[in-house]
Amino acid sequence: MTDPDRTAPEEVMWTGRFITAKKRGKWEYVGRARGIHAAVILAIDEAEDGRHVLLVDQYRVPLGRRCIELPAGLVGDHDQGEDSSFAAARELEEETGFLPGRLESLGEYYSSPGMVSESFTLFRAHDLVKTGEGGGVEGEDIVVHRVPLATLDDHIADWRAQGYAMDVKLLLLLGAGMVA
Repeated sequence: MTDPDRTAPEEVMWTGRFITAKKRGKWEYVGRARGIHAAVILAIDEAEDGRHVLLVDQYRVPLGRRCIELPAGLVGDHDQGEDSSFAAARELEEETGFLPGRLESLGEYYSSPGMVSESFTLFRAHDLVKTGEGGGVEGEDIVVHRVPLATLDDHIADWRAQGYAMDVKLLLLLGAGMVA
């Protein structure tokens, strides 16, 4: 079984600063421009008061509302060739105010492969140290949430009731084995 569009030439329909709209045969999809990709961070704070996951929320224009997400950011948007783990540590500290003592790469993933060619590298952050308040860089308006893992389901239900969108990567926290 092979898709006849597999060997069709790729056409660039439009290119912006961060994304490129493409077409291959009957398929239309979007990819990141200039080799940019993303780093996503699963950060579990192992503290005396229990295990907490660091989440963020920010307004997402395509959704028209705020979205609860794992901390994440672009790799190579300012410095081409930037190391993914360096970007992950930078983004975690900017967004949450926590710096990881160690980052473990959990591999490359694709969030919506039928529509977007973008991938992200998932990192597990260990040995977190609080360095500031987080909130992102100027203009990002990121809100930090340090949520006890034991009550995560309740928090998600509350956020849904308040109209927040939920990033698909939150499924990592609801599945078995990712936060062990």
